[in-house]
Amino acid sequence: MKIVVLDGYTENPGDLSWEELGKIGDLTVHDRISYVENPIIAKTVGNAEIAITNKTPISRQTIDDCPNLKLIAVLATGYNVVNYNYAKEKGIAVVNVPTYGTQIVGQYAVGLLLEICSHYQYHSDTVKAGKWENNVDWCYWDYPMIELYGKTAGIVGLGRIGQATARILKSMDMRVLGFDKFQSDAGRKVAEYVDMDTLLKKSDVIFLHCPLFQDTEGLINKDNIAKMKEGVIIINNSRGQLVVEQDLAEALNSGKVYAAGLDVVSTEPIKGDNPLLKAKNCLITPHISWAAQAARQRIMDITVNNIKEFINGNPVNVVNK
Repeated sequence: MKIVVLDGYTENPGDLSWEELGKIGDLTVHDRISYVENPIIAKTVGNAEIAITNKTPISRQTIDDCPNLKLIAVLATGYNVVNYNYAKEKGIAVVNVPTYGTQIVGQYAVGLLLEICSHYQYHSDTVKAGKWENNVDWCYWDYPMIELYGKTAGIVGLGRIGQATARILKSMDMRVLGFDKFQSDAGRKVAEYVDMDTLLKKSDVIFLHCPLFQDTEGLINKDNIAKMKEGVIIINNSRGQLVVEQDLAEALNSGKVYAAGLDVVSTEPIKGDNPLLKAKNCLITPHISWAAQAARQRIMDITVNNIKEFINGNPVNVVNK
């Protein structure tokens, strides 16, 4: 059984081990091949039966050029980098890792909010630069300090990650509203379900934890922003395409949106002409909500299990049944 990893570096820059995968078959690991469609991808897969990818695309053409391919394993939850419908036509299973990052992504979302509210790193930098030492008063703050107690958070997408975020927010004595097409008892335990317009109008902070679908693409746009409170804070570590970036940039610059904390943008890596790079009060990190070592180890462990179960004839986490 030949197994090839197309872009393993982000998953494992050296602090994890590929050993368990190597026990399954003849394993070849590449740090990175290409993040855009390229004939080198099919050449790299070659005659392997199993291809493992994170963000390297596996297109219809690649599938056609790799006739031995039986399984495509995605080192992530999102699997839109694979032409999974065509893979199904060709009898190739596509599996993903659906639950590895629930807690860390929720933690990271709240962390973005806390940084916006208190600007920890900025104030630490000013102390080290001598500002406190030379200050006439016993303390100072260069940004407004925002207390979250009693404020209302709205979570768009109250699945596993949305619920994890909600639990943290409730522990901070915030009111939590949730919008999701599919309501659940678990969601009701941590949030009050409301319609989208109510969430937009009543929330002091809005978190995006929904998947990217046709009806969620561009969800944060000028029309929906107009429904929000003055000075709302927006947090997105889900998918960059949920946001119309020019509309958000204009809202930040006008003050309608007080601040945004983003771990994702529409095109990644970010392009130099992205309007959010110059927008006021916009915190952007490079899509790392998921990247704690413990979470990446879970990705590795679940992927190993996905492949073992497929080989044993009991496939799990198949996204193209």
